[in-house]
Amino acid sequence: MKTIIGGSGFVGTNLIKELENSDYQIQNIDKSISKIYPELTTIADIRNKNELLSTINSNTDTVILLAAEHKDNIDPTSLYYDVNVDGTRNVLKVIEKNGINNIIFTSSVAVYGLNKPNPDENSPVDPFNHYGKSKWQAEEILREWYNKHPQNRSLTIIRPTVIFGERNRGNVYNLLKQIASGKFMMVGTGMNKKSMAYVGNVAAFIKHCVETAKPGYRLFNYVDKPDLTMNELVVQVQKCLNRKINSLHLPYTLGYLGGLSFDIFSKLTGKEFPVSAVRVKKFCATTQFDSKIAHSSGFIAPYTLQEGLHRTLNYEFGSEVKDKIIFESE
Repeated sequence: MKTIIGGSGFVGTNLIKELENSDYQIQNIDKSISKIYPELTTIADIRNKNELLSTINSNTDTVILLAAEHKDNIDPTSLYYDVNVDGTRNVLKVIEKNGINNIIFTSSVAVYGLNKPNPDENSPVDPFNHYGKSKWQAEEILREWYNKHPQNRSLTIIRPTVIFGERNRGNVYNLLKQIASGKFMMVGTGMNKKSMAYVGNVAAFIKHCVETAKPGYRLFNYVDKPDLTMNELVVQVQKCLNRKINSLHLPYTLGYLGGLSFDIFSKLTGKEFPVSAVRVKKFCATTQFDSKIAHSSGFIAPYTLQEGLHRTLNYEFGSEVKDKIIFESE
């Protein structure tokens, strides 16, 4: 039995599809019912150890921990630590009690910080926000668990870059939507590179990790290569949708001040806007990461980055018939 904790979201839904196609027995534990796989879902919150104890299947041999608090504007910020750190502690207590020795954890490249020179898995960590800090703390707790019995335990930590794909309503979708609308204005020079990952490849890589797990510790960055500059991303959207895209550039300082203005409006009105100072900062940053270890592990990504972009753009902004299922995430 493969138990996914936090499988009702964007990545989890795609992962369930991957595992189902290989006839694995699957249990999804989440605080929300899965929109696509409700029959596989048991309701529990990782902040509640007793709920986890009463729901995890006794036949579980592998836990895949996806549950996380990760949006940019979480208030209070203590929620990042309640879910990402204390929630991880609760999961470890439960799997110890149930004798489960194999865990796969999705962390984030956010642990490296912004504008780092193509960090690999051995690079120093320097998280710049509460999400990255809480994910790093969760990793440390997991490594402590593993090091108690390394001969028997299997720990795989995956640090994906920003993930995009069909039905997702995160930062990449908002960016692609703005570009596709023709009302897009580039902030900065557009020469900053962005590492991205298509959800179909991320789900396939997690499945690969499930199938190759054995006692030991593994750490992977996950990125679909090659990295694109923001200017190259705009060109990809133009080609896919056959549309002319605005090529005007706004200086970074003006863009950042605009983001601060939206932050003030958000505080005053209680509304969330697609533009914020943090998002402008992230947009203009170079977020490029090395993923040679993942792609030399025997894993072959089912889609190229360009194929993932085209599949997403055609689904979201083309003529393809769409259902009403979406996933809100960053």
